[in-house]
Amino acid sequence: MKTNKIFISLCLGTVMLTGCDNFLDLEPLDSQTEAIYFKTPEQFQQAANNLHTNIYGWQANSNQASANNTYPLIFDQGTDIISASNAAVSATNSAGTTDVYWEQMYIWLRTVNQLIAKGESYSNPGEIAGPIGQAYFFRAWHHFMLLKRFGGVPIANAVTTVNDNIVWGPRASRYEVIKQIIDDLDIAISKLTNTTVSLTNNDGHVTLEAAKSFKARVCLFAATWDKYVGTKTDGDGTSAGAGSNKPAGYPSVTEFLTMAKNLSKDIIDSGVFELWTGVEDVSGGAVVNPEMYAHCSYYYLFNLEGSSSNPAGLSKSSNREAIFRSVFDATNRRGNMNLTHSWPAGMTRKLADMYLCTDGLPVHLSPLFKGYVDMNAELEDRDYRLTACMTKTMDYAWGWGMYGTGARYDVDIYSLAAGTYQAVPDLRNGGGGMGGRKFRSELQSVTAAGMESMDYLHIRFAEILLIYAEATCELGEGQISDADLDYSINKVRARGGVAPLNAALLDKARSLGGELTFLGEIRRERATELYGEGHRIGDLCRWGIAEAELGGQPRCGTYVSYGGEDTYLQSLINPVDNKPVYDPEAYIGKITTSDITYTYAGLTPVKAGAIIIE
Repeated sequence: MKTNKIFISLCLGTVMLTGCDNFLDLEPLDSQTEAIYFKTPEQFQQAANNLHTNIYGWQANSNQASANNTYPLIFDQGTDIISASNAAVSATNSAGTTDVYWEQMYIWLRTVNQLIAKGESYSNPGEIAGPIGQAYFFRAWHHFMLLKRFGGVPIANAVTTVNDNIVWGPRASRYEVIKQIIDDLDIAISKLTNTTVSLTNNDGHVTLEAAKSFKARVCLFAATWDKYVGTKTDGDGTSAGAGSNKPAGYPSVTEFLTMAKNLSKDIIDSGVFELWTGVEDVSGGAVVNPEMYAHCSYYYLFNLEGSSSNPAGLSKSSNREAIFRSVFDATNRRGNMNLTHSWPAGMTRKLADMYLCTDGLPVHLSPLFKGYVDMNAELEDRDYRLTACMTKTMDYAWGWGMYGTGARYDVDIYSLAAGTYQAVPDLRNGGGGMGGRKFRSELQSVTAAGMESMDYLHIRFAEILLIYAEATCELGEGQISDADLDYSINKVRARGGVAPLNAALLDKARSLGGELTFLGEIRRERATELYGEGHRIGDLCRWGIAEAELGGQPRCGTYVSYGGEDTYLQSLINPVDNKPVYDPEAYIGKITTSDITYTYAGLTPVKAGAIIIE
């Protein structure tokens, strides 16, 4: 399969070069051959602009086909997210014989390599350093996506003919692929010194900061994979796996971790980026019901379309958290995914319980936790990220088409139609009842589903803070100072309204009968902060716990009983049709009867009475 698929991909991968100057225009206005192109720096930059649209994010154009025609790979469900594309990634199905990501990556890699090759013959390399550096970045990006999905793969680092080794030869080992990625990012960093956030106005182009941040991500991935997985997946390179060949000078675990820490520190210390906290308090203006929008910065960060898309009236220019993003626009480049209707990132019981109480303790340890029996009790005194992204049952919320154009923050939503504007659970047809709001625009500024224009954030500052914390903790063999925690992860927790992680918190948990660890809490933070952004399955794999987390464990939704007591859902009535929201007949044999525990003791077990989704 590999030979045929690469051959097809290479044949398809001819370069399409846009003569258009607008970075947002997705389709080329005209195409030109290589023979008459690549003559000026402007042409090289236009070709590099085209590379920026060859990346998975929102499914903006037809060549970004997604697995099973559902969502791009960014929504990697793992154990913690429910969506329509569960089957593709839930470890319950065997591998297919074709894969759209395999084909697409090699098509895009050929386009990248054509640009790099043309740059090698250009008379003045300094003039085109920026676009060539961006091309090296994308060569690393596509290889990393292939590595995470397939392990060792054929390396495409040149414009390939049908007789080349990439078509007919063996796969490279994962170590050789990592080395290629790191080498390409080092070249990108060297060439992007004059392509920075300040000089590009962070307009969506790959910058020096983006290349450093991406290298930090790759280094952390490689280090922890080597530490926790090691050679288990290498195989003999012939009948199994891609082998264990390591290039000369391949970094050690410590060297990878040190690079990840130092690179993330460079980004943090630059002062260029900050966590977006634009919607914390919108009282005192024209906004009606300001309390319903309080502490919702995390939600609106991912739905920032323009000044009318959030109650604070902030535009995309306020987003200094984005390090590398795909830029979208309601006119020139729409998302074309109907995100608002499709609920792309719903939650499981496990994920919802991973969000801490405001005292920094998990729900099974915190004296603040109010339980599951009463309606919305579990959302009280919790991480703002949970309450921003999980609508309260029967509470009012804006959505597509409501009030004609979507959210109207100057209107009293509580005066509008019951049921239509309320979050009413549907537990009659086997659903889990835990829909998430992340990526679901309120659509104030556009009038048709699928026209969402929020940017897709590939790399953002919160991840860099988490990389620093994890790399530092790994270098410390599970220990990290309070000062390093305050420097990194506690900034992320502060936006969520959660108490800082420190030695005193671990002591407090121990006194309550729980055993939390620094590394376990840092990993928890990645799950809650980055959910739905394409990291979770890769994280579980590199930590060596994917089998335990993905295999054999039921995935659960909401509780319909807890501790032998019925929850509010069993008596809740839908105000639209005056019928119960829960039908017990639909869940016969689909309710947990015993505890479900996880590899980290700090995670809250699922008890009897939860709906089994899968």
